[in-house]
Amino acid sequence: MDRYLGGQFPYAAFFWPALVAASAAEASSAMAASFLELSGETGGDSDAKEPRGATPGRIALELHAVRLRDFSTADSGVPVLLCPPLALHGAAIADLATGHSLVAALRGAGIERLLMADWRSAGADMGFLGIDEYLAELNVIVDCIGGPVDLIGLCQGGWLSLLYAGRFPAKVRRLVMAGAPVDIAARPSRLSEIAGATPLMMFQGLVHLGNGRVIGRSVARFWGNGTGASDISEALQTLAPIGSPEFSRLEAIFKNWNSWVLDLPGKYYLEVIEKLYRRNELAGGNFVALGQKIDLSRLQLPIYLLAGSADDVVAPEQLLAVEHLVATPAEHLRHDIAPSNHLGLFMGRQTLEEYWPKIARWMKSAE
Repeated sequence: MDRYLGGQFPYAAFFWPALVAASAAEASSAMAASFLELSGETGGDSDAKEPRGATPGRIALELHAVRLRDFSTADSGVPVLLCPPLALHGAAIADLATGHSLVAALRGAGIERLLMADWRSAGADMGFLGIDEYLAELNVIVDCIGGPVDLIGLCQGGWLSLLYAGRFPAKVRRLVMAGAPVDIAARPSRLSEIAGATPLMMFQGLVHLGNGRVIGRSVARFWGNGTGASDISEALQTLAPIGSPEFSRLEAIFKNWNSWVLDLPGKYYLEVIEKLYRRNELAGGNFVALGQKIDLSRLQLPIYLLAGSADDVVAPEQLLAVEHLVATPAEHLRHDIAPSNHLGLFMGRQTLEEYWPKIARWMKSAE
């Protein structure tokens, strides 16, 4: 179980109640005991510093729930917007360290106008924010940049990007999704199995504990000790030998990134569990976003999908099912399956060197 609680499964805290108990009765008892412990603010590493990322950039826009980071090297050209996951870990997942930065890989492949949404940790006044509110802020960002944009969604940011493209198709030129859960029924993953097996009251109780939020440092303790040297080496796909000075440097950066976690709005958290994981509304055509039902069968955008063959978080089939859900002509659909686990899709050396430059060339080919 530790494998799923740590670096191999960084979003396990989304569904921690199912991991600490085998039945509803045991879970209720375990949750009650955990509530008493967590009320004392125990949990994650309170000394961890917010990761700043490896690539210099500027803050182009400040909104209630998100900052817009600008890594552009030119003022013209099609803007590319990175949408990282809103799932406890910060946006530095896409800009961890030299040689392990998706931001740097895209810039090195010729993407000159590159920006990234940097989701804020939810404050005490943000518990009411749901998926619609995050879509609305993403829409403000796109309007600020000036579109249409090429949108790259990572993991939880992938389905959010697809939802945005379905709601505002004229504002997205091309869409890239990496390690993103879309059709949960396509093939079970550990994550989707946990979501389906855990009583909803458990998730609601976690939100109640945080007074309307999911407190990241409180649930981080349930991830276990999954940041061993071999786990980090696998995620980063580094050539540096374990124990070497270079590996020790990367290890420290990774552990700090893993320790600093976001608080999540309770409404958003519960909507993700209900709408995406339990009811599979996006794939089923029943997802209502900003007042409009999203029908993926009408979406005709060029789309590129990147899955990991060893991804324990998102089964490749959950992402690749997009090809059969949209109306995009076959000649405008691309996909790759990298020999990578989940985190390796975004920060693995080999994946960044071999797969993302190909994706960047695909985006630039339409200019």
